[in-house]
Amino acid sequence: MRSIGKSFRKKDAMALVTGKPVYTGDMIDKNALVVKILHSPHANAVIEDIDISAAMKVTGIEAVYTYEDVPQNRFTMAGQTYPEPSPHDRLLLDRHVRFNGDAVAIVAGENVKAVDKALKLIKVKYKVLPAVLDFRSAKDNPILVHPEEDWEAMCPVGADNRRNLCAREEDGYGDIESVLQSCDVVLERTYHTKANSQAMMETFRTYTYLDTYGRLNILSSTQIVFHIRRIVAHALDIPKSKIRVVKPRIGGGFGAKQTCVTEIFSAFVTWKTGKSAYIEFDRQESQISGSPRHEMEMYVRIGAMKDGRIRGIDLYTLSNTGAYGEHGPTTVGLTGHKSIPLYHRYQEAYRFSYDVVYTNLQAAGAYRGYGATQGLFAIESIVNELAAHLKIDPVELRNMNLIQEGDVSRAYYSEPCNSCTLDRCLRSTAERIKWNEKYPSRDMGNGKIRSVGVAMAMQGSSISNCDVGGATIKLNDDGFYVLNVGAADMGTGSDTVLAQIASEVLECNYDNVVVFSADTDTSPYDSGSYASSTTYLTGKAVEQACIRLRESIQNIGAALLKCDVDVTEFDGEYVYCLEEEGEGVSLKDIATASMFNNGYETQFTSSARSSVSPPPYMTGMVEIELDKETGEVRVLGYEATVDCGTVINPNLARLQTEGGIAQGIGMALYEDITYDSLGGIRENSLIQYKIPTRQDVGRINVEFEASYEPTGPFGAKSIGEVVINTPSPAIVHAVYNATGAWIRELPVTPEKILKAFEDGQHI
Repeated sequence: MRSIGKSFRKKDAMALVTGKPVYTGDMIDKNALVVKILHSPHANAVIEDIDISAAMKVTGIEAVYTYEDVPQNRFTMAGQTYPEPSPHDRLLLDRHVRFNGDAVAIVAGENVKAVDKALKLIKVKYKVLPAVLDFRSAKDNPILVHPEEDWEAMCPVGADNRRNLCAREEDGYGDIESVLQSCDVVLERTYHTKANSQAMMETFRTYTYLDTYGRLNILSSTQIVFHIRRIVAHALDIPKSKIRVVKPRIGGGFGAKQTCVTEIFSAFVTWKTGKSAYIEFDRQESQISGSPRHEMEMYVRIGAMKDGRIRGIDLYTLSNTGAYGEHGPTTVGLTGHKSIPLYHRYQEAYRFSYDVVYTNLQAAGAYRGYGATQGLFAIESIVNELAAHLKIDPVELRNMNLIQEGDVSRAYYSEPCNSCTLDRCLRSTAERIKWNEKYPSRDMGNGKIRSVGVAMAMQGSSISNCDVGGATIKLNDDGFYVLNVGAADMGTGSDTVLAQIASEVLECNYDNVVVFSADTDTSPYDSGSYASSTTYLTGKAVEQACIRLRESIQNIGAALLKCDVDVTEFDGEYVYCLEEEGEGVSLKDIATASMFNNGYETQFTSSARSSVSPPPYMTGMVEIELDKETGEVRVLGYEATVDCGTVINPNLARLQTEGGIAQGIGMALYEDITYDSLGGIRENSLIQYKIPTRQDVGRINVEFEASYEPTGPFGAKSIGEVVINTPSPAIVHAVYNATGAWIRELPVTPEKILKAFEDGQHI
């Protein structure tokens, strides 16, 4: 292999480390209007009166907009393929505000000082209404989050605004009740995961302006340029042809930027005023008015025989979508479909059901792992509890029951498992962490206990029968290539990976491929960078486009050599005639010849889709040290092994895994969102909202057990999301092995551990 499996430096590495202007905030016009939002202080209220007169008198204020000034088209901010599964339940500004932090007014002015002053002068009279703040009581609650008549469900997902339901469904196979009844052991448990903020380095921000042709240009830190175009067009009631969306470099997304959080506001200001505008959410706004992970509660029953055979799993998930339905109907499905299939070997029946409910809390959205993270916390935790109950080593229990290559899991949409090295991942991880020596725990004799924990995970690679990846490859004079893709590199290095795929097909130097990405005017259509789709699906489009270009290069070369194309060969630098001796014709000469009296294409666009979503697999094992006096948990080390098919760029894949594990450790131990009596988020800064530092995650070691996925480019699958899923259940398992107590609500805080020590009760 020329490029596949090699650790090339990221395409944008030097620009980023040398501080070159590459982010949205670097690109704005100095005269752009500053746009800010007035946020609601109430969880549920109707605006009775809003007085903007004083605000408009502030020097430098261009405009103040309220619900009376915006189009009345309901929409969803979710970045999803149309028709969106998420209900159309938003207005740009609404008289009815539905959470503490909801948008009340838009202020645009010449500078930050003027806008901040104007925000304080807006007088709002609210009729405060009772609010639904507990998602467990939301379903069929007499208090309706969305009582409006123009609420609309675009797809049949079980949504019913009159019941506070954003989605509901039940799926299954076999007679789960009969199977559980015939099992030797049945465990019933409830697990709770809270909302989590993505806390990406670069907060939400968007710059908008009108170009020479009067078109609305949106420059935004987003993962979904094509979806942003559709959402803004619908919300503002303007033609899509009048909108262009471009993505510069992104300072982290993690799913947060799969939602149209800020784009809609600055776009409206520019469209109304004709002036360029810039909106930038500060950290507080990103915490209280962003798109965090869905809070979920999962009730699980698992049935097994005394020898460890797992015969049935029953999972019910209650998901809190918050005040609006962004990603609510789609995240919840992964809690079951990306967890239950792991235990396929002896599985005779399963049932998976869920309710997604509206509440008067911050609307949730997409976050790395996208529901699988929550579901795997529940399923992996109950499997560890089962192992303890049966007195079977949890590694051995998994090895006995795990899915294998060639299996067809009904719980995973009856897709064939064409690539899977999960058994090897499990064995390799156990060997490296020295599981047999360290399990379950060791008392260090100094008031501290060291213990280990284990978990497995799976995810997917794109949304099957839905997502589209797009790529255009062009041969230029001098023989270099330009690769244009619609997917968004959000710091993951996907531009680099896609260039490696192109380089491999074209047999050229990696640096000979220039990558341009994510511009709705010039890039081929791509669903966007989410659902672990970029390497697998956009990468396949790159591969297909490059194969077609290779064929055309050979055709031009054959014409220059005056021989039949069937007897030519292209080695990346020259086209040779196999029937004639000689040097052949160079790629540079072919590129030059293509521009004069040439009838062969030198630019090709390919779209890729897939009827399957091949899962990447992972095992993670953690070693912790727990202080018996304080309850503090310190992560000493984390061993992970990943099956992502063919590893395109080992360094980038390793960094993706390390980053995901660090985020997972944060979810398990530190990140805790709580609400006051008014539905306000207390953790509205990184002082209150604790995320792990490098010192908090211990030594992370990542290895790979490659499989070969026949539907992926060069056998590759995804890696972006699966890597966040194992830390939470593994750490909870390690805490049990140290204390004898199961903690079933995240995060695992010292207070919860000490309480478990004191009363001997499971939490």
